[in-house]
Amino acid sequence: MPLYDYKCTEHGLFHDLVPMEASGDCAPCPHCGALSARVIMVAPELLEMAPAKRQAMARNERAAHEPRHGNQHSEKEQGCCHHKRKSKVFFTADGNKMFPSARPWMISH
Repeated sequence: MPLYDYKCTEHGLFHDLVPMEASGDCAPCPHCGALSARVIMVAPELLEMAPAKRQAMARNERAAHEPRHGNQHSEKEQGCCHHKRKSKVFFTADGNKMFPSARPWMISH
């Protein structure tokens, strides 16, 4: 059962565990027994949040269903860090492979 907030006119705010189907009903105050209406409390962090951060969170929420397109560059862009590496394989005069920077204990196929 969820915990809901209620406000008594005399004793103020109190919390009560109520089934979801009865979430809109009034609850009796634990001190005086008077029926008290449910109130929706807003977290104070949301009210005091900087507008730029609130806008960024809303933008992220709207874009949550879209695929990410990060780190994909067009070929026209300059300074891209995704360059094709040059092969470090050398061929000898008789056609054998030679790896000068590879591990010397590995045998080539």
